[in-house]
Amino acid sequence: MADIITIDDPEDPRLTDYTGLTDVELRRRREPAEGLFIAEGEKVIRRAGQAGYAMRSMLLTAKWVEVMRDVIDESPAPVYVVTPELAERVTGYHVHRGALASMERKALPEAGELLRTARRVVVMERINDHTNIGAIFRSAAALGMDAVLLSPDCADPLYRRSVKVSMGAVFSVPYARLASWPRDLETVREAGFRILALTPAEKATSMDDAAPHRLERVALMLGAEGDGLSDRALRASDEWVRIPMAHGVDSLNVGAAAAVAFYAVTSGRPQD
Repeated sequence: MADIITIDDPEDPRLTDYTGLTDVELRRRREPAEGLFIAEGEKVIRRAGQAGYAMRSMLLTAKWVEVMRDVIDESPAPVYVVTPELAERVTGYHVHRGALASMERKALPEAGELLRTARRVVVMERINDHTNIGAIFRSAAALGMDAVLLSPDCADPLYRRSVKVSMGAVFSVPYARLASWPRDLETVREAGFRILALTPAEKATSMDDAAPHRLERVALMLGAEGDGLSDRALRASDEWVRIPMAHGVDSLNVGAAAAVAFYAVTSGRPQD
């Protein structure tokens, strides 16, 4: 059972994992380097634990101690109880849900390991908005995508905002980073995947005509908000595909487009 420790000093070194959570650049560098990430809110903390992530500590306001009692009883990690005001001073923002946990990261699998058993894969290029990363992971989990591959310059799926937006779905879909871009797309192709580049370009094949749900193995490639996929990525794909649109709308937010495309890719997918 965890030790429950009341802390009233925002400079207490035991709270170091939680300091400056609103400093995006600092946390983006620090968290992977120190092997940690922050889970926010009861559901996300529970899902992280259920996915096998080890807890380093919890930071709770008093009213959340009983709510999280079963989690506390199951973990040896210390629980730091603070006032809402002190939590805000430490983290840099008002912690609405009153519950944070510092979790240990796991080593990422190699892309080839994921590709051996997957049939429907998401490939992201240069998506560095944490909200979009979280939304895409949530849709990927909900709509049955098997794995996610990230280009080297994609944002961290375990950054607090990504985890929160995904409602913990980042723990449900395995992911890996491709070390060499776009060269490593050849590894995806060699594993038997047809690489489809999602783009609003007029020359792209309509998703209806491409019928990706009939293909045995599909890798759907998504680009950053606004810029879309790079020319190099488009050239490295097997086919350009687009979502048919009406009323003069030329594109969707990448999170919304991903959800539509995932449904098209997974609907009627081959079954084991």
